[in-house]
Amino acid sequence: MEAAMKHCWASFLLLLLLVGCATQPQSHPERLGLRLAPETLGISIARQQHLKVEREGRVDELNVALEIDSSHLEMVGLAFGQRVLSLHYDGKELHSWRHVMLPAQVHAEDVLEDVQLTLWPEQAIASALPSGWTIEDAGLQRTLYLDGKPVTVIHYQALPHWSSPTVVLENLRYRYRLTIQSVPAGP
Repeated sequence: MEAAMKHCWASFLLLLLLVGCATQPQSHPERLGLRLAPETLGISIARQQHLKVEREGRVDELNVALEIDSSHLEMVGLAFGQRVLSLHYDGKELHSWRHVMLPAQVHAEDVLEDVQLTLWPEQAIASALPSGWTIEDAGLQRTLYLDGKPVTVIHYQALPHWSSPTVVLENLRYRYRLTIQSVPAGP
């Protein structure tokens, strides 16, 4: 009984996290739809991260394991030690799995987009942007614009961007803040 209650609680927390991150209000257009090949990152990384999503006064958290090399991106999301989300992207196809309790509005494409906006080099992103979109890097801050208006602002603690221990992505269009903290590697 206790295990079932813990399972339901973990599912509920993840549901809140992902709805806050991925729900698209009716008054806003579709997301950018960025899909860059893993090789365009230019390096291989493996990280354990703690994600915190803040939206409309709510704070939800999730742990993830992220691995990227020239051939693929893998992400596994955990809540209370249980897998609740996974993504695999090889540059052509995106495969995802999510816990049955997650709503249909949760889109793996949105998760992939936020990962790529925070980690990929400015030039790789700029070359894939559709008309009207631009990106600007100013050291520890990156801003994505649509028709000259900021859509997403990302703050870093270190350069290069992929090495930053903490990254804060503020999505102005969908009104959420995603804080990504890399968990230090063990001894």
